[in-house]
Amino acid sequence: MKHQSLFIRAVVILAAGLFFVTQAKAADKPNIIVIMADDLGYGDIGCYGAKPKNLKTPHIDKLAAGGIRFTSGYCSASTCTPTRFSFLTGKYAFRQAGTGIAPPNGPAVIKPGPETLPSLLKKAGYKTAVIGKWHLGLGGPDGPDWNGELKPGPREIGFDYNFLLPTTNDRVPQVYVENHRVKNLDPKDPLWVGRKKPSPDHPTGMTHRHTLKMDWSHGHNSTIHNGISRIGFYTGGHKARFRDEDLADEWVKQSNKWIEANKDNPFFLFFSSHDLHVPRIPHERFRGKSALSYRGDVIVQLDWCVGELVKTLDRLKLSKNTLIVFCSDNGPVGDDGYKDEALEKMGDHQPNGPFSGGKYSVLEGGTRTPFITYWPGRIQPQVSDEMVCTIDLAASFAALTGVKLPKTAVPDSFNVLGALLGEKGAKGRDHLVQQDNGRGGNYGYRVGSWKLQRHDAKRKRNVIVTNKLANQAAPRFALFDLSKDIQEKKNVAAQHPEVFERMKKELQGIIDAGRSRP
Repeated sequence: MKHQSLFIRAVVILAAGLFFVTQAKAADKPNIIVIMADDLGYGDIGCYGAKPKNLKTPHIDKLAAGGIRFTSGYCSASTCTPTRFSFLTGKYAFRQAGTGIAPPNGPAVIKPGPETLPSLLKKAGYKTAVIGKWHLGLGGPDGPDWNGELKPGPREIGFDYNFLLPTTNDRVPQVYVENHRVKNLDPKDPLWVGRKKPSPDHPTGMTHRHTLKMDWSHGHNSTIHNGISRIGFYTGGHKARFRDEDLADEWVKQSNKWIEANKDNPFFLFFSSHDLHVPRIPHERFRGKSALSYRGDVIVQLDWCVGELVKTLDRLKLSKNTLIVFCSDNGPVGDDGYKDEALEKMGDHQPNGPFSGGKYSVLEGGTRTPFITYWPGRIQPQVSDEMVCTIDLAASFAALTGVKLPKTAVPDSFNVLGALLGEKGAKGRDHLVQQDNGRGGNYGYRVGSWKLQRHDAKRKRNVIVTNKLANQAAPRFALFDLSKDIQEKKNVAAQHPEVFERMKKELQGIIDAGRSRP
């Protein structure tokens, strides 16, 4: 009996030890959720200084109050596709052709083969999913086969599951893509997507403008769906089409369903919001909830989405083992193609905060955006001025989960994990290249408080002046001291020639080197 008792005790101790080892391993591999807003500016939410009384963002503000609010948090580009490309590949988008804003029928921008953020996490045993806006193309060189298998796509670069808006909602088609196929597509009503009007009598925003429930201001005047004209043409797929007002609810529904199904494994969810991107069509229950009309209403809707995801984590008791990163894909824009009162109802709201510029611009307002990390019990509440970027999440998550990076992988992604977790003395990156759209465009290069602008494109730079978009001519190179001139108004290249020349050479060196990761 004595030996039996000792044996039972040993088994109990061993089991307890294995339990604690398992728990420790789980803690070493937290769940990770990246919530990427679309067109959300630095000054658009309460914790970053939004002033309108009726523009409330309590759920996002709660993340900031319980985590780290970065004042120098960036995306890598001031438009959608290149930021998302860089976030997932850890590579500056200017290094690859075809990384500008993806068209409706565009092929997959990220090709299978090289390591990506989700493929690295899969090596660490994670389940991976992307739910929401994609806008990185689908299919081979000829583009997507809308009536067949849509591959390559997310599942070929490391995601186990995807539920997507394939492009952006101002571009056709208005359908969901689940894994490799258009969801609910009736083969008897095939989907056709093209660049040219399919027939002379095809209704468009030009020919049937009087029928629109939201009028266009520029460029968005082709096929009409749900009373809104879009970029591009499509026919068919009527059973597969969604209602704009239901997008946010669907993202939350599918995300909660996927989290619940994968709650027993470490998981990575890329929750890719579309709310602020045009056409800004909030669900009816959010209409009129802000003083800023449609644009303010969809910010309230985005905040609700964040709250619902956190609520699910709390319900499943996953919050203490989940790292949440909240960020945006680029800075704000007012009139982006639809007459939705964004400028008329802006009032004294400053969507880009204290900065100049916004979407499409290499000024700070184009890429410096809200950036919050939240992990209850691990991250201590604080405000950080360390420089971090969405491009750094690949290398940082690899470090967090113990994945060794091949030398050629994620070539511009820095391991800034310590800064993301708020560890004492931890540093962010020491420099950052910003870009506007795709390859061969304009650049911003920040080192400390110095900021170099390089304008290769022959277009004028966009500057938000009193909430209106103005075009100003820009010299090819200009230097600014952000510590004294956060709005980049005074070119000090002549006063600091050595800094100016050094930074020009450094930027060109980074472009030529093909990589910048230490």
